[in-house]
Amino acid sequence: MIRPGPRNLITDVTGLRVGNAQDGVIKTGTTVLVGDAPFTAAVHVMGGAPGTRETDLLAPDRIVQQADALVLSGGSAFGLDAASGVADALRAQGRGFAVGDQVVPIVPGAILFDLINGGDKNWAGNPYRRLGAEALEAAETDFALGSAGAGTGALIADRKGGLGSASATYGPYTIGALVAVNALGRVCVGDSPHFWAAPFEMDGEFGGHGPAPTFDPTAIPPVKGGEARNTTIAIVATDAALTQAQATRVAIAAHDGMARAIYPSHTPMDGDLVFAASTGAVPLRDDGADPLMLGHVAALCLARAIARGVYAATDAPGDPVPSYRSRHG
Repeated sequence: MIRPGPRNLITDVTGLRVGNAQDGVIKTGTTVLVGDAPFTAAVHVMGGAPGTRETDLLAPDRIVQQADALVLSGGSAFGLDAASGVADALRAQGRGFAVGDQVVPIVPGAILFDLINGGDKNWAGNPYRRLGAEALEAAETDFALGSAGAGTGALIADRKGGLGSASATYGPYTIGALVAVNALGRVCVGDSPHFWAAPFEMDGEFGGHGPAPTFDPTAIPPVKGGEARNTTIAIVATDAALTQAQATRVAIAAHDGMARAIYPSHTPMDGDLVFAASTGAVPLRDDGADPLMLGHVAALCLARAIARGVYAATDAPGDPVPSYRSRHG
């Protein structure tokens, strides 16, 4: 039986915390996932326009196998500096990869494009290093969804995007997803309140509207008009003890959840990316099926988290599109 965890957040994976920081004037923000200890990390990119930091380091054949934190941020290329703020703060705590008498925090990150969302981007200095440090300081097991953190200024084709999370338990394991949804495509079927992820919804977590009664599969999907710059960036995490190669396979499988929840996804104009994290607290069983099922459950969690992020978004002055709830209640 697959059921949501007690919080229905990625922090149901014991030892992980999430922090948000945002600036309502700029309409942007940063979200940080940090572990009580370093965790095995991996990544898989399927979008055509990614913006990343230290993702090459996460390949299974690299010398560093673990990360101290993962960062999701708005700000396009400027937002990559959020990870620098996190790294500075972690170094001050004495955390990082030991190199002689020095420690180097390992903080991979990814960004989404939110520079033309109605906010005031005329900053005097790059704000993202500060936002990264603030998000790390705010890290807790409970955190806000919707228009918070990296989801603050996120937009999708026809309404506001947002920050989403969901979790599930499978056997002895807990799996969770965290996502900033800023997609070129749509998460709802046409103009209806029905989410593409509706078949995977648990306990009415994004409104309980159910699947759309009709759908024309031959219709061309509507997408953002004008300057379409996008990206959905996500983290899936588990307490299962995975190698970096196994975690990479979980990240790959989790992309199925993105494709189930966003129509279309993985386009040339999206930087769609999934990080995977493993705290290693629960040993894998010997039957060999668990890595397969962990990827499957991660995909389910990610599809649900995408819908939850859009469902939780709220309106702000100057928004170019409405939120889900202002359209559908």
